[in-house]
Amino acid sequence: MRKLFIFAVALAAMFACTSKQDQFNEEVKAIMERNNNVGLALVAVNNGQVVLNETYGYKNLDTKEPIAKDDIFRIASISKSFCATAVMQLVEQGKLSLDQDVSELVGFEVRNPNFPDKVITVKMLLSHTASMSDANGYFSLNAMNPDSSATWKQAWNNYAPETGYEYCNLGFNTLGTIVERVSGERYDQYIVNHILNPIGVYGGYEVLSLDSTKFVNIYTWDGEKGEYIHKPAAYAKRAEEIANYAFGVSTPVFSPTGGLKISAQDLAQVMKMHMNLGTAENGTQIISKESAEAMQSIVAPKTDEGDAYGFAIRTSNQLLDGHTMIGHTGSAYGVYTSMFWNKDRNFGFVVMTNGCNGRYDNNFMAIHRECVAAMHKYFVAE
Repeated sequence: MRKLFIFAVALAAMFACTSKQDQFNEEVKAIMERNNNVGLALVAVNNGQVVLNETYGYKNLDTKEPIAKDDIFRIASISKSFCATAVMQLVEQGKLSLDQDVSELVGFEVRNPNFPDKVITVKMLLSHTASMSDANGYFSLNAMNPDSSATWKQAWNNYAPETGYEYCNLGFNTLGTIVERVSGERYDQYIVNHILNPIGVYGGYEVLSLDSTKFVNIYTWDGEKGEYIHKPAAYAKRAEEIANYAFGVSTPVFSPTGGLKISAQDLAQVMKMHMNLGTAENGTQIISKESAEAMQSIVAPKTDEGDAYGFAIRTSNQLLDGHTMIGHTGSAYGVYTSMFWNKDRNFGFVVMTNGCNGRYDNNFMAIHRECVAAMHKYFVAE
């Protein structure tokens, strides 16, 4: 009788688990329909363990090929957190300082012309508080170089450095250039060698160095025509630019600000490193506890979205109702990504979508809020 009872309990648990997964899948299906979604990759982490790793929808709309768990997305601005991690590694090694004048690191004077006596520091670039803007472009540092651009003053705002916040891609392409110059390694290779490989995950910036069969197609939604438009530029090879690469100058070719490609399941491993304050699951210390805490601190108390910002890490009460979440989002070419964990670092979520209608809710993509709420409901809050 005892054996029969144990079997019955195990069978009931199995059906309960299946029922929970089925209910979650149905909720995700409704979320996808509501957001005109092409495909999703979702990962949930609870108490240090991956409790959900699923993909939904299509990798390629023409062939109807499904997304595999090891397929890779361009993750857009979540890439900034990798750049910031690299900067913190170099700070720990004594190769640069957070308070260092950026001018010393890039080879030309970096100043807001409206406040020429105010030094622009590495810390300001990391926290988007340098008073720099993308108004003059961000694909070349010439955008702010007084020696090579007649319009360089357009790259600066009319408020003093450290007195305001403006999200700035040029700032992170500048930081990527600094990583390259200070480390002596080409930026994309530095990230692979010192962050991705030590964690034990697959990804990178240079398209030609990656398995193109794993790329998830990216689409934008044309609401007027009611159709998706494929955006192959998300994985542009940049072969000619790389062939003519000038070390310490051409770094924006790899887009430190948004060009990393990685799978959702591998990004979740990177997230776990941040949740564990710099130490990867395999025991490798990527950055120190102090550096991790600095990245996750509040430097800019209020962003354009009404949240707070540290070093490429956003602190928000707007993603998951009732919880303070820490992480970053990304959007480019139609891809929308998010990587967030809660303030106590005991649960977190990765969401990647390769195309949706772009609906916003509470200063986040609606599909991100809805997927995070569903993952929390079924795999964390129980």
